[in-house]
Amino acid sequence: MNEIERWYDEEYDEWTRLDRHKIEFEITKRYLDETIQGENLEIFDIGGGPGRYSIYLAEKGHKVSLLDLSKRNIEKAKIKAAENGVALKDYIHGNALELAPFQQKFDVILLMGPLYHLVKREERAAAVEGALRLLKRGGLLVASFISSYAPIQDSLKHLDPIEETENILSYLEDGLNQGELGFTTAYFINPLEAKRFMNSFELEEIIFAGIENVLGSRETAINQLDEGQYKKWLDICYRLSRDQNLIGTSEHLLYIGRKNDRRQID
Repeated sequence: MNEIERWYDEEYDEWTRLDRHKIEFEITKRYLDETIQGENLEIFDIGGGPGRYSIYLAEKGHKVSLLDLSKRNIEKAKIKAAENGVALKDYIHGNALELAPFQQKFDVILLMGPLYHLVKREERAAAVEGALRLLKRGGLLVASFISSYAPIQDSLKHLDPIEETENILSYLEDGLNQGELGFTTAYFINPLEAKRFMNSFELEEIIFAGIENVLGSRETAINQLDEGQYKKWLDICYRLSRDQNLIGTSEHLLYIGRKNDRRQID
């Protein structure tokens, strides 16, 4: 965790990442708009970085609390929220695996970062279980993953020289990214594994989507199109994002499920 915290505190600007990856941001927002219904909802954005989605949802009138491992991300969120004329309900420097102190129940919980960086299944499960404990019955859990095919798509996008093909294909075997390989420690998951993992909890699947799908490798060119053409390609991407034949072509996977706790422990 110290390595991951340092990565976001000292080396990586998470706020500007979604300026470069507009397709990911826009398609994800469409799904949030489609599934998060109601007004003035209590939302907990766990591992939400500098708050791109927190601020977006706060602008819609929701009460959003943001938790992140990076102090720099938390401070950036405060600045950006003010610039956008909103204030989040709370800004918390914390860990997705240390949710025991929190007791409030939320209508929606976003878990759109921690599952990238928890390399052990039991850690990922603990993060989901911790989030579910804080989620109201009938509430929504939104989770994101990086696909094990993402390194292939990223290499295809940039066409950087490939030293060894196994360096890219190895992610299909174990999904592990070591901290010295261009990104901090991470777990890139097989899409089918991600779907099965989330459906192993007391959740009713609403959405399982491959965010970028066929547009991923042409992202840079698509971002440069005029607004009319850009929106048409975005529509195509959105309509294909739940095509199971194309899920593996995406770099990011999105799961949205409704808490359906038969044990009724709330």
